[in-house]
Parts: sequence; structure tokens; C-alpha cells
Amino acid sequence: MVMELSSPNITVVTEFILVSFQLSKTMECFLFWVFLLVFLLTLTGNLAIVALVCVDQRLQTPMYFFLCNLSLLETLFVLTICPKMLVTLISLNKTISFRECIAQCYFYFSLGTCECILIAVMAFDRYAAICYPLRYTIIMNKHFCVFLALGCWTGGFLLLLVPVPFLLHLSFCGSNLIDHFFCDYAPIIKLSCSKSVPFLLNFETAVSLAVMLTTLSINGVSYVYIISAVLRMHSTKGQKKTFSTCASHLTVASIFYGSSIFMYSLPTKGRSQGVQKAAALLTAVITPLLNPFIYTLRNQKVKEVLKDCLKTVISTLRRIVPISLL
Repeated sequence: MVMELSSPNITVVTEFILVSFQLSKTMECFLFWVFLLVFLLTLTGNLAIVALVCVDQRLQTPMYFFLCNLSLLETLFVLTICPKMLVTLISLNKTISFRECIAQCYFYFSLGTCECILIAVMAFDRYAAICYPLRYTIIMNKHFCVFLALGCWTGGFLLLLVPVPFLLHLSFCGSNLIDHFFCDYAPIIKLSCSKSVPFLLNFETAVSLAVMLTTLSINGVSYVYIISAVLRMHSTKGQKKTFSTCASHLTVASIFYGSSIFMYSLPTKGRSQGVQKAAALLTAVITPLLNPFIYTLRNQKVKEVLKDCLKTVISTLRRIVPISLL
């Protein structure tokens, strides 16, 4: 809904219309079922990792503690984006209230910032484990791990609180159509004619560059030392085993940073909105789905714990449920 103010060019927007993918109804219905399946698989995979880390002593280490935090972040990430996206795909009503839109925008970027910091923390953890194996348990003690995790969560959410008051008081000039499948920061700003727009655009650029450059530097320096330590090993088998512990993290970091840099740190001039939406899909929908599978399929200990848990569940069901019903 758009209401005119006394000034003919300024309006009060109470809701936005998400243009989404602008496809035929049949295609949107098809995408609904695809994304619903992806959404359910993402929730199942990430929550399974959280459950495994919480219940099994073999996974009570810093590496898996941070992996648990990553899975929690990915779960919240898809819960922020996917439900509304699914509704707009299947429903004729594609509106989202102004405050709901700002809330979605805030949580999307806060969770993304938290994940960016957490991936850097996970790189530091691998650096400490490989370069200082004898002192690893002392360096990455329980209190320090909790401190790092809290720093990731609070850092992302507090940093992105700064533009929220400005976003809540934006005024708009005409259209309330957002050419996206969720309330992304830039499309909202582009609709506004407030005096705070330059500040908000500069803030987004500054925060994106600062977070990206800082965390990429931590990742880069950590892996320089890791690779140096691996190359100094005399055993080829030892090199492969050590580096395999970093393979999952490297894969996840490459996907996350690649899509994020493309979306928020590179110039968008000349880039079609379709390409921008595809990159956003990779970050907001596909990456949270891939992460649990990357870590479970490449990690022998997680696979062992998962098999043991499944055996326990099956044996428990056999004791509870009559054999004839199984």
C-alpha cells in the first residue's frame, strides 16, 4: 500500500510487492516444489549436524563446535528467506509489509555477516590445530571457543543495527515494487528518495568491504601457514590426511566468499537483475543446502557418528514397535 503525503512526490509505503522471478504460473509452481524440497533438505541436514554434535562425545571438539554454529546460522538463514519466497511463488498475494521487509533485510545481512566472521574463525581453528598440535587444546580451550562464537553472533547483529533506524524512516517516491524474491538491501534503497540514501549506500559498501577484506585476510594468512606446515611434513600420507581436514572448510569458504563478493563487493553497473537474483539464490538457498553434505560426505568421523546414531534409532524402534509392523 502506498499513501501520498502533502508533498506530491513523497509517499508513505506500508507494504512492498515482491516481483520475484517473473515467470509463468506453471514455472512458478514448479519452482515452488523444487525450493520446498531444498528448504526441507536444508533444515534436515543442518539440524542433523547440530543434533549429532550435541549428543555425541566424539564430536565435542572446537572444530565441530564451530560447525554446529555454522549449521545453526544456515538454518536461520533459510528460515529468514525461504518461507516468504515460497509463499510469493504459490500465491497471488506477493506483498510484504514494510516492517517485515526491513526485518528480513536486517536478519539476512546480520546472519550473512555472522557467517563471514565464523568462516574466518574456523580457518583460525584449523591453523591452530595443524601448526600447533601440542598446544591446540590449550589455545582452543572451551572458554575461548565460546568467546569466539559469541563474537561472531554479536558482531554480525550489532554491526547491522546501525542502518535500521534510517531504514525504518525511509520515504519513497512512487513505486513499491521490489524486483527481487526477498527484501535485499540495495533494491529497497533504490526505491527511496530520502536524504539518508547516500549514507546507507556508503554504509553497505564500507561494511561489505571491511568484513570481506578482514575475514579473507584471516583465511588467507591461516592457509598460508597451514600449507607451509603441510609441505614440511615428510609423509605423503600425513600431508593428505592433514589437508583433508581443511578440504570441507575450503570448499564452503570458496562458495560463500565467491557468491558474496560477486553480489556485494563488485560493481553492479551493467549487471542484469536476473544474474543478481541467481547469485542471491546461490548464497541464500543453495549454499545452506550444500554445507551439511560437504561436511558429512568428506568427514569420516561425522559419517561414523551418523551411522552409529541411525543404528541406535533403529534398534530403539525395534524394541518399541512390534516386529510385524517394521
